Amino acid sequence: MAGYEEEFAREQDHLAHVWHELSRMQELLAEKLAALAADAAADKDSMAEELTYNGTSFDEMLETYAAYAAANKVIEGYNMAADTTSRKLSDVTLLLRQPYFAKVRVRYPERDEVRDLYIGAAGATDDAFKRLVVDWRSPVAEVYYNQANGRTSYEANGRTIEVDLELRRQFDISQDELKAYFDTTVAIEDPLLLQSLSETRTDKMKAITTTIQREQNAVIRHEDVPALLVSGVAGSGKTSVLLQRIAYLFYRHREDLKPEQVHLITPNPVFTAYIQDVLPDMGEANPVMCTWDELAQSLLPEGMGAGSGNADVAALVQVDAAIPQLVLTHRDFCAITAGKTSFVTTNQVDSLMHRFANVPLGPRRITLVREELLKKLDQRLKRMAGTEAAADDLSALSIEEQLRIFHETISPQTDAEERELALRMLRDRYASVRAAIEEDAWLDVNVIGMRLLGKTGLSPVEWLYVKMALTGMADTDARYVMVDEVQDHTEAQLACLAKHFPRARFLLLGDENQAIQDEAPAFDQVSAVFEAQGKAVSRCDLRISYRSTPQITALFASLDRDSGMDIQSVHPEGAPPRFVSCADADARDRELERLVAAAKERNGLTAVIVPWKSQLKALARRFGEALPIVDDHEKLPVTGAFATTLKLAKGLEFDAVILPDVSAQAYPATDAARRRLYTAVSRATQEVTLLWWGEVSPWLTDAWMCKRDVPNCT
Repeated sequence: MAGYEEEFAREQDHLAHVWHELSRMQELLAEKLAALAADAAADKDSMAEELTYNGTSFDEMLETYAAYAAANKVIEGYNMAADTTSRKLSDVTLLLRQPYFAKVRVRYPERDEVRDLYIGAAGATDDAFKRLVVDWRSPVAEVYYNQANGRTSYEANGRTIEVDLELRRQFDISQDELKAYFDTTVAIEDPLLLQSLSETRTDKMKAITTTIQREQNAVIRHEDVPALLVSGVAGSGKTSVLLQRIAYLFYRHREDLKPEQVHLITPNPVFTAYIQDVLPDMGEANPVMCTWDELAQSLLPEGMGAGSGNADVAALVQVDAAIPQLVLTHRDFCAITAGKTSFVTTNQVDSLMHRFANVPLGPRRITLVREELLKKLDQRLKRMAGTEAAADDLSALSIEEQLRIFHETISPQTDAEERELALRMLRDRYASVRAAIEEDAWLDVNVIGMRLLGKTGLSPVEWLYVKMALTGMADTDARYVMVDEVQDHTEAQLACLAKHFPRARFLLLGDENQAIQDEAPAFDQVSAVFEAQGKAVSRCDLRISYRSTPQITALFASLDRDSGMDIQSVHPEGAPPRFVSCADADARDRELERLVAAAKERNGLTAVIVPWKSQLKALARRFGEALPIVDDHEKLPVTGAFATTLKLAKGLEFDAVILPDVSAQAYPATDAARRRLYTAVSRATQEVTLLWWGEVSPWLTDAWMCKRDVPNCT
């Protein structure tokens, strides 16, 4: 014990030193940022007084241009210095909450050198460029996540560096206070992990940087591949891994990867709100986050809903090969008008299509036609700007309209100036026409798609695929796309995602057992979709569940029929699942009322989960305000009990889960019902209660009768 106390004192002294250095750095960086702002403001004022336009001769014009260029370079220098200082200040501020969470002692055999490295949420060096804290995403930090003492290695700058890991230590730290430390080698003995598992759940997901496990780390630091499919059992940390992967990519590509180049497709708006604080808490910006429906609706014509996403993916893929052979006619085109003014006619489009007939039909020819239509629009507006009607409209503009269009009031002095202002006015007035041309609204995608697919009508997902295949509509700036709960997307939706983000690398995470729709693609089918779009698929498995007690894990593991995984739990022992057979619906309601009242007296979240919206509405009618309802666009409560659908509970976890109806009628002997039951049970971390009246679901018969490995069934 004396040895522990002495080492504790040494670690506390080291923590105090690092905390002091970070506090000093925070103060200096804040002062530097303020000084940069003051100097920049002073220089801008000075340059504004000195810079005057002098265009009396060519040489003087060049001199003025050079002066402006020099001024812009000075301003750019200030901006770069401010950005760098601001990033450092953000990192230091983040570290002051918890300077580090781990330490490794590594020996470099070639140099016979031993180094102690402290690992934290960000990196920091002192004035002498000595590393105070190593960023958890840096190459050397991987030896910590490898979780095995002895000879190991890490990759840095294309080299494999061999080291001996002599010590792997975890810390429980709050600001400058060391509460405890642990020396450990393997995940199942991870004290900080077990501590985090015991914490009550809230309405927001928390970062897990301190407790990343070895199999999770393999996904987080996986090499870039066209598509990485991660199959993980319930509670294996898939969503946490996804967010840590994003943070790792931002670190690895910190010079050139922007948040808007990373897209995260989430299951529903409730889930989006649940995870929105994780990356900011790690000092990183959130990527673009949206659901499939939200993305689809941003691409579909106004009024066309996203729909179910069902379509024959094999037929969609054949569209790509069929388009170059397709011949378009007048019936395939649409006129574009604004009021009574026609800007694009079907004859114009048909004429341009024939002009570029030597180019196969597809994105390249559509681009050529689009560019010609835009040129014609510009020429048309320039002609209109020289008319008396345009001059009259310009002079009739109100002050408010002038400010909106020109950002100032106008008073043209020459005919040329009047025409230029009139042209700007007309471009503003007919901006919708330009947008329609740029969005290829002159193509009747519905008519073309029906001909290609041999159908009398297109579903929204079919319309999207045809539009992308025909016109090249895509987000070519996206570099990474993450799809959570991939098993709940149809093959057609996934094909559209692969086509819409052609240059992106994909991370696809899910669990085939959690496919709650009646028809869901198997992971072999998911792989086939992306490979058909030219993206080779690699695969990783996450087999260990960190969410639930062994008793709850055993229950949902008994519902696993397909994965072939040995589902394990590292959670401490807990209460067994509680099975409650009720005499009738009224008895069930009384028991549910009692459980909800008890949940309000405890810390943490209790979710009452039902498969369908109709059942949620029935609960709302029965319980009123006594049981809050979380629907599509509502956030989770911070604590207490609430009711929601299984679709919205996907990806979330709660201290306790109540399933108010696990009867044979609610969960019949179908594979889809089995997967829904697996998903619902696996939302619970500490307690799960299953209620029914009449006949229990056939998927639970053995568990209820204590014939399966579900300890202490009641």
